Order: sequence, then structure tokens, then C-alpha cells
Amino acid sequence: MRPIRPLFTSRRGRSARGRTPVAAAVALGAALVLTATACGPGDENTDDSSASQPGDNGDGGDGGDKIQIPGDIQDRLKEHGIDLDKWKDGAWKNWDKDDWLREAGDFVNPIIEDLWDPDRMRDADKNPDRGVDEGDISGDQGVTDPTPKPVEAAGLKTPYHDQAPAAGKLFFDGPEGSMVCSATVVKDPKNPGKSNMVWTAGHCVHAGAKGGWYRNIAFVPSYNDGGKDTADLQGAPKEEVAPYGVWWGDWAQTSDQWIEQGGPTGGKGAPYDFAVIHVTPEKGSEGESLEEKVGTALPVDFDAPAVAEIKDMTATGYPAAPPFDGQKQFQCADKPGRLSISKPDPTMYRIGCTMTGGSSGGGWVAQGQDGKPALVSNTSIGPVTAGWLAGPRLGDEAKGIYDAVSKKFAGR
Repeated sequence: MRPIRPLFTSRRGRSARGRTPVAAAVALGAALVLTATACGPGDENTDDSSASQPGDNGDGGDGGDKIQIPGDIQDRLKEHGIDLDKWKDGAWKNWDKDDWLREAGDFVNPIIEDLWDPDRMRDADKNPDRGVDEGDISGDQGVTDPTPKPVEAAGLKTPYHDQAPAAGKLFFDGPEGSMVCSATVVKDPKNPGKSNMVWTAGHCVHAGAKGGWYRNIAFVPSYNDGGKDTADLQGAPKEEVAPYGVWWGDWAQTSDQWIEQGGPTGGKGAPYDFAVIHVTPEKGSEGESLEEKVGTALPVDFDAPAVAEIKDMTATGYPAAPPFDGQKQFQCADKPGRLSISKPDPTMYRIGCTMTGGSSGGGWVAQGQDGKPALVSNTSIGPVTAGWLAGPRLGDEAKGIYDAVSKKFAGR
């Protein structure tokens, strides 16, 4: 049995657990196992709490560089003994078990302006390690199709925004350092045409059974839009690395199954490894929503056609584990098969793909029920050998999370 694991990469080159990032990932959406493109070892943020962006520093606020956040969020932070000024000055690095917020309603993510500067973004996925813990995905449980042949990840033409404008890179911090994942702008039913919602993997926002919410979660649509090499990004202005701005998560929500059962190799939480993040601009966006800023948002299909009816799925992401470095966007397209982790849980989609860690959380796009492109899954897990990726089927649990986040910010 080949080892598998969630695909995220850390600055220290270790995965969230113990800690070596795995390679695997799809450019637009695959599963938990990816390292640099989808997710990275990082701090925990809360998953399920509502909240308007916890902070706005500087622009649009009257406290200079002081973090500005709504009163209800400040009260919740105080309940956990969190001082905003100290948090901004580095207290967020305290990962003491008692201070690592875990419950769904505890999510807090105050904006720390310019924390994610171009250098920190570039370094978030340096030196990813390919080590991984053993995982059991035996094919005699449920319905599992033969292992797909590897599909070589193809680099997108630049500018990336012309090819996959809804795709981007997710940055966050965890106990092991800075980490990265991939994510996708999705439509908001309660705010049509003005969505601030992003889809990613659950393990990109919450560490699962033995951890809590990651911190400093921020989304950068069309990261490194010009596809520059790492060396050429040295000293690059922020506008070049993040042409559509940096968007901080002011609310995140993932499944109860992931929080209770998720782990470094996915485990029983893998079929429920999805999350929705509501974001707000770091420095204001002239009143524009994320959807307006990037010019698009993908619909989410929670009743996608059966595997046999899907011609192909396209996964997009920023793989960071070797041979990739996390700075460029890639895609894999393949006809999906089925992967069963355990009989009681939903069967996952699986495609051939050589993307590695960092591609986690990236969206998987296929033809939806209406015949138009829609997000139908996200990168979740994959083998150390990086020959395939697996992603969750999006059903009632995923739709419940999606609708809850949309309702929470209705009219805002």
C-alpha cells in the first residue's frame, strides 16, 4: 500500500503533522494530500464562526495601523484571552494547546496588514519535503476503480487570469511555520454578482482531529499572474505578485467530520475535506467584491453527474513540492474514477495527476447539470509518488456549509 496524505507544504518543508509535505495536486481543485499548491503546514484558524473580517488596519479605519474589527469579534477574542495588539505583534505564533482555537464557532483571523508581503509569500513553500506517513486506502472497501495512469501537470499560459481567473493561492500559518494551498472564487447565492466566497480544502483551514484553526489565512487570486521564475520574484512589487490584491478570511467553515476525524493522511475525514472561506480585502478594494475584482466566480454543483457520465475533470493549483516550487499555476485534466476510503463514507473522485503538495484545495471543474463549467470537487489527498489526486464528492454536507456562509453575509 502506498502512503498517502493531505497535500500541503510548509516553509520548513514539513507537513502539518509530523511533518513532511506530500506531493500531489491538481491545478484547480483536488484533494487533501497536496502540499505546496493547495495547503501548507500552518496555524489554525477557526472554521465555523461567522464574522465580518476581523480587521481592517490602516485604510478605511481610524486607528492608523491598529487592527479594526467588529465589536462582537473583539468580545469573542476577549473570551479567549486574546489581546489584539499583542496578537498583531506576534502573539498569534503561540500554539499552546489551550490557545489553539478548535471549535467551529471560535474562528478569528484579524488582518495583520502587510504580513503577507511578496518575500513571505514566496518563502511559504520553500524546501517542501516528500516524506509521508502510512495511509490505508485498500481497494476492497466500497467502490474503488483501478489506479489511474499519471497525467503530467501542464503549466498554464500567462497571464493566468486569462486562463483560470477564479483560481488563486491560499496562505496561512501553523505550528510548523507558513503554509500554502490553492483555492477558487465561487458564487454567493445571497450576493449574486458580488461574491466574497472562496472554496478550498478543510485541511487548509483546520488541522483536524488533533489540532485547531490555522491563522493568518489569506487568499491571493492569480498569484504571480505573469508566471515569473522564483529568482525573478526577488524584490518584486506586491502589485506584481498579487495583482488583484490580498484577501483575508473573515470567516471559515468546514465539515464537522473533518474537525473530528481529519488527519495528516486524510483518514476518515478525507471524504469531507472541503471548506468555504468568506474574505475581505486587506487594504480596501474601492467597494468592489472579490468576484467583481477578478471578474468571475464559479458556480458549485452539489449534484454533479455520476462518474461514468463525466468526460473529464480539470484540477488547478499551485504545486510546491518537488519538482515544483509553488510559484506557478498548473492543471491536470482526466476522466475521473472512484476511490473509497471506507464503506460508510461517500466515495471520492480520483484522477491521474502529477501535481504535488500545495495544490490542495484547488478546484476541480467539470460540466455541471446545466451543461456549463462548475466546481464539483477540490484536491484533498494523493500518494507520495504524485501519480494521482482524489477529491470529495460534494453533497448535502458541503451544500449546508456553503449555504450557511452565504446566509451569514447576506446583503453585506
